Amino acid sequence: MIILAQGIREFGQDRAIDALIHKYGYRGTPATFEAVSANADLANDLSAAAHLIHGSSEGRFTIRLCPGHLSQEEVESVGFEHGDLETMLTLYNPQSLCYGNNRVDGEEVFFISNPGLGLWAHRGKLLGRDS
Repeated sequence: MIILAQGIREFGQDRAIDALIHKYGYRGTPATFEAVSANADLANDLSAAAHLIHGSSEGRFTIRLCPGHLSQEEVESVGFEHGDLETMLTLYNPQSLCYGNNRVDGEEVFFISNPGLGLWAHRGKLLGRDS
């Protein structure tokens, strides 16, 4: 997944959650549960733990974040790949893509303007299975 995030300046909605995200990263559900069990700071802020889980691909795909205001080091420290925003905006211009399947330089891509709409759901989870 490529996320074009021109305006992103931090990962959390406040400084406390941002600090926890930087500390623990988007490492998936098992790692987050383990971190909650072992660390009082995360155990005392379960909304941050939920955010860490929600922001993870659970190892099913790569997340490449192309930020406007975060360094490559910051992006990679939380478990994402870093992408150059200008390069990706040129290649995957949101103004020229329509919702759903698109062809970009011979590559088939699926465009969605709001990844929070359920990209992380998969049939197994909905049916109570892990796969």
